[in-house]
Amino acid sequence: MRIMRPAVLNFGIVVLAFAVTAAVYDRLPGLVPTHWNIDGDVDGRMAKPWGPFVLPLTMAVLFAVLAILPRISPRNYDMTPFSRTYAVIQFAILGYLFFINALVLAAGLGWPVSVNRLMPIGLGGLFALLGNFMGKVTPNFFVGIRTPWTLADPEVWLRTHRFAGWLMMLAGLAIAVAGPLGVGMRYLLGAVILSAIVPAIYSYVVYRRLEPTDRNPST
Repeated sequence: MRIMRPAVLNFGIVVLAFAVTAAVYDRLPGLVPTHWNIDGDVDGRMAKPWGPFVLPLTMAVLFAVLAILPRISPRNYDMTPFSRTYAVIQFAILGYLFFINALVLAAGLGWPVSVNRLMPIGLGGLFALLGNFMGKVTPNFFVGIRTPWTLADPEVWLRTHRFAGWLMMLAGLAIAVAGPLGVGMRYLLGAVILSAIVPAIYSYVVYRRLEPTDRNPST
């Protein structure tokens, strides 16, 4: 039996999101909760028919954009070398949105959904999975830690992404565990921000260390 192609699998999760939403559509209220504040309280609702389908539509648009990116990538930054990893990244992002869509539907159906405790599980899983594959991403303009220093030097790119991978996995595990324990979203968002900022700073540090000392010789 042939393994299902990644593109088909990723498209399938988008279709499934539409199917699940359509299955419960008639049971949803006229206004569906679509946004929660940092304290976990609903502070945004959207009316039918768009409210229930806002996330499936977002997934569909994102699927199309992610499918196009490799085709428009510059020749010197071809994404083919990490095509399998890129497919996993797509699946991880779409899977996370599917999880959030499930929370939105559950809340709309009146189920007792604790977003502050459940969403971090999905977010932590996303970060941990992305971190596990980050070291396999080769230089490109769309995926990874794209700073002037990583794009300027393949070795800086490699070292930065290996470091970022470990940091993202640790942050993801911490978020997934801390969320259900009731740790505030402010602290979890702090972990997300740090896992993005620290690798960018690290890329500059590595670049400076690898930069030839005679790059600008004095005359």
